[in-house]
Amino acid sequence: MKKQLLHTPDGVRDIYNKECKNKLYLQDKLHKTLLKYGYHDIMTPTFEFFNIFGNEVGTIASKDLYKFFDKEGNTLVLRPDFTPAIARSAAKYYMDDDMPVKLCYLGNTFINSSDYQGRLKETTQCGAELIGDDSISADAEILSMVVDSLLESGLKQFQISVGNSGYFGGLIKAAGLLEEDEEQLRELISNKNFYGVEEFVDTLDLKDDLKGLFKLLGNFDISDDDLQKAKQLAKNYPDILKSVVTLESLREYITAYGIEKYVSYEFGLISDYKYYTGIIFQGFTYGTGEAIVKGGRYNNLLSHFGKNSPAIGFAIVVDQLMAALQRQNIEIPVIEEYALIVFEEAAFKKAISKCTLMRKKGINVEMILKDSERSKEDYAAYAVSNHINKVEFIEE
Repeated sequence: MKKQLLHTPDGVRDIYNKECKNKLYLQDKLHKTLLKYGYHDIMTPTFEFFNIFGNEVGTIASKDLYKFFDKEGNTLVLRPDFTPAIARSAAKYYMDDDMPVKLCYLGNTFINSSDYQGRLKETTQCGAELIGDDSISADAEILSMVVDSLLESGLKQFQISVGNSGYFGGLIKAAGLLEEDEEQLRELISNKNFYGVEEFVDTLDLKDDLKGLFKLLGNFDISDDDLQKAKQLAKNYPDILKSVVTLESLREYITAYGIEKYVSYEFGLISDYKYYTGIIFQGFTYGTGEAIVKGGRYNNLLSHFGKNSPAIGFAIVVDQLMAALQRQNIEIPVIEEYALIVFEEAAFKKAISKCTLMRKKGINVEMILKDSERSKEDYAAYAVSNHINKVEFIEE
């Protein structure tokens, strides 16, 4: 029993010492980047009513939620996803606002998934939501914030892949696929099994133009020629055509922001979150198999909470970003001035006065009463192991 008390449950971990300092520093850098774009902080509860994340909302599957009950018997869940929680808040506090609402957040999410051994079940996310703006300009601003945030973290090599949920949704509608066929196709695309997608499409009785649109799902970096080809093939499919035109227009904004080297386009990009209605995107870099950022447009989500308003947002998974920075040997430049004051008991007044003065100057100071059985070298070694810059001894 004692041994069990020393360990954390599967999927969560302690973060301490230098790693903790690095994470706090990184979170602060990301947060400040969002504030530079004029976004305002919001904090939502760690747990909410189950219905906030129910199946009809289109977020995390019910089986992957941490559920419990309050004293009244209501089913509550630990927050698995910030977006529905912020949508609920926006519907409550900005119900009558007809101007854009820009919100940003930092906090932990909890997903009880056992699909991948070693995956964290508690992760920290930093993100933003732009509510009340359905323009391509808003889409581009969100993507610019993503790129700026990752650059501010110190990351140099990464790619943001952008697609449009309307493309896949339009294909399903035009092909008249049943729900089980849609799920099979989703799984093939999620696994990047595009040979399997072609085999699946060949079993369907489809027009040549629709088959051509299905084949474009396998293009990982859509060119201008691909966009023109897709527009030509989609002339008779309004939903698909709209998604292609949106990506085409978005490219111009991305170029204006000067971030085109970090952004690629992919018709086959899909998301497990069913609430997305427009562009969707994921960010990847070396050193992690998971996306370090996810986001997209969700124009219908707020209607679940009584407010009809378009919206778009993203979340950076801080833990994945930390792992990528470490594996790419990118140092997080935490610069803090720490001092250690080792004092003899008879000199405690002098030590307290010294520490108070140093703290007023912004220096972090640790006080330790000197142990007569320890040498100055012992305290110097202690300072090194705790990343303390300066050691001073105050004697009687």
